[in-house]
Amino acid sequence: MSKADPTERFAVSAESESETKTVVEARDFEFVVDEPAALGGTNEGPNPVEYLIGAWAGCLNVVVHTVGEERGIDLDNVAIHIEGDLDPRKFLGIDETTRAGYQEVNVRIEVESDADEEALEALGAAVEERCPVGDNIENPTPTDVTLEAA
Repeated sequence: MSKADPTERFAVSAESESETKTVVEARDFEFVVDEPAALGGTNEGPNPVEYLIGAWAGCLNVVVHTVGEERGIDLDNVAIHIEGDLDPRKFLGIDETTRAGYQEVNVRIEVESDADEEALEALGAAVEERCPVGDNIENPTPTDVTLEAA
């Protein structure tokens, strides 16, 4: 990141190993995306929507610690719980009127801290405002998906 261009670029590459299993590379890391056996997968990794909310949890963790430190709030422990409801009918081609993604996602962040309730409420608001993954989930982001012959 430079003063002239503060933008950071992040990228992944992925290869399909089966109809449900994908191996993703990000920097020097590799991870498996799969579906549970009940959904036709081999259950070798979390599914895409679990990774989405898992990524949000990871981002919230970084942001709560960053903002807490900026505000002089000591955080002895942070636990993040996220759950969402998803209707798979659009994905399955059964109902075009429903949304393909989560209908609702609830996040609960538990912190152990000596900070008072007002400071923790302000911390929570700042964390929600500054979390990049949460921003992408809560707001439309322009995307461009291209399918081409290899």
